Amino acid sequence: MVPQCTQGFQAVQQVSNLENNQGYFAHDTAVIDAGASIGKGCKIWHFSHIMPDAVLGDGCNLGQNVVVSPGVVLGRNVKVQNNVSLYTGVTCEDDVFLGPSCVFTNVTNPRSAVVRRGQYAQTHVGRGASIGANATIVCGHDIGEYAFIGAGSVVTKTVPAYALVVGNPAKQVGWMSAHGHRLAFDEAGFATCPESGAKYELASTGVSLVQKNA
Repeated sequence: MVPQCTQGFQAVQQVSNLENNQGYFAHDTAVIDAGASIGKGCKIWHFSHIMPDAVLGDGCNLGQNVVVSPGVVLGRNVKVQNNVSLYTGVTCEDDVFLGPSCVFTNVTNPRSAVVRRGQYAQTHVGRGASIGANATIVCGHDIGEYAFIGAGSVVTKTVPAYALVVGNPAKQVGWMSAHGHRLAFDEAGFATCPESGAKYELASTGVSLVQKNA
């Protein structure tokens, strides 16, 4: 029997070899359709399906049982956890995190007997945003950069940049830093991320980054 640590090493070596030959790793059970564009360093795991005209930027990681439909665009370093279906109309910028079993829709009034291809609503997820496990994003509502959607939330309207939203329907309950920490604003409207030291300002138009490092 091969020791577990040796098996792990062999698996890593296999990934490395496939990346060298193809530019990305795809598990044997994954289906990559002709016409899909997959960036360097991507990893596509068990039973996932990348359909024609889907675009994955460099360094994306797709977990088990992920479907990426035609026309979907993922930026660089997008992490998609298990059991997520990305339907036509969804686009994600760099560094987006999509939690396990989160859901996107692309038709607001679906009927089995009514064909609505070509009527798909667009949903755009901004850079660095995180969508929690089992959250649902109703189509046509964009997610701002570095927004944080709590697990199980149902998003029914556009989410501002850096906003923290939870519940069904999702409501904003605060603001989050780019490093994923809740921001506590002082009377002057400024807050500091406890991890990065970055400073943020709260104004009537929303939150903005004013200084990357303290």
